[in-house]
Amino acid sequence: MTDKNITSLTIRQPDDWHLHLRDGDMLRAVLPETARHFGRAIIMPNLIPPVVTAEQAVAYRDRIMAALPQDSTFIPLMTLYLTEETDPDDVAAAHAEGIATAVKLYPAGATTNSASGVSDFNKVRHVLEKMAEIGMPLCVHGEVTNADVDIFDREAVFIDKVLKPLRKKVPDLKVVMEHITTQDAVDYVRDTPKNLAATITTHHLIINRNHILVGGIKPHYYCLPVAKRELHRVALVQAAISGDKRFFLGTDSAPHTDPAKLQACGCAGCFTATNTMSCLAEVFDAAGALPKLEAFSSLNGPRYYGLEPNARTITLTKGEPVSYPSAIPTPDGPVTVFNPGFDLHWSVQTN
Repeated sequence: MTDKNITSLTIRQPDDWHLHLRDGDMLRAVLPETARHFGRAIIMPNLIPPVVTAEQAVAYRDRIMAALPQDSTFIPLMTLYLTEETDPDDVAAAHAEGIATAVKLYPAGATTNSASGVSDFNKVRHVLEKMAEIGMPLCVHGEVTNADVDIFDREAVFIDKVLKPLRKKVPDLKVVMEHITTQDAVDYVRDTPKNLAATITTHHLIINRNHILVGGIKPHYYCLPVAKRELHRVALVQAAISGDKRFFLGTDSAPHTDPAKLQACGCAGCFTATNTMSCLAEVFDAAGALPKLEAFSSLNGPRYYGLEPNARTITLTKGEPVSYPSAIPTPDGPVTVFNPGFDLHWSVQTN
């Protein structure tokens, strides 16, 4: 049977290595959408106030666990928000005690709730050196925030001006470039032999900047990093389907209510938790690469983080178009589910 003729595929249960759950009512509304198909997820710490300390991470993890559907086996993997005041000893203790899996670096002002992020990288070098010593990964939002840098160039400039110098200063630090969007990032990861990996989102495999702007502004496709030219989207697909162990799934699923998205200054983020696995199956199927889906969604991430793959499996079955809700209700308004712009023929069953 050729790849194009595969109609059923059983793989290890996937993990999401970049997820936003928010808090309160939003957390309770969107968490089941991830817990339905995913075994684990790296949870982003950009709450208000951010999750900076081990104590705050424990409290947030407890709120997530309390919001899980009954009998769910989902495991949240917590992160700490890196600030210029972060205590390296607190970070090391959180990692040693299994509280925090990674630390998240936001350049100040780069994205939603990133005002507490880093402006002067010299002020966090002692934290990064401690992380390198204990083998704790740094998850990086890879964009500069300089006003004079075009928004479509901010990832490439970050690689050259921030990430390359940082990695020369702390070469043993394990880094995950999150939600990469350019051929530049793909090439940089491929050209780096160790201590560097990258996550790729569902939506960046599907949309380019035309989807946001052509025929009218589409706010539900607006995200940060912003989608780029088609040649960059193709490069991301080629990286995802390659089987290269350095690329794995991080959805960056980011819930915002419609009232927050549909306004003069709308929020950035695509909410893909609900239908990601069906979307990915379509992308890999179209590329004739379905056997590589397991590596991308279920194996490469655990390998890089030093964890075992999930013991459970899921089965994807191709058939008539699958129906997903167009939005998830919350007390503050609906959260629109990402629309890939094509029918989804792959249903998902957790075994």
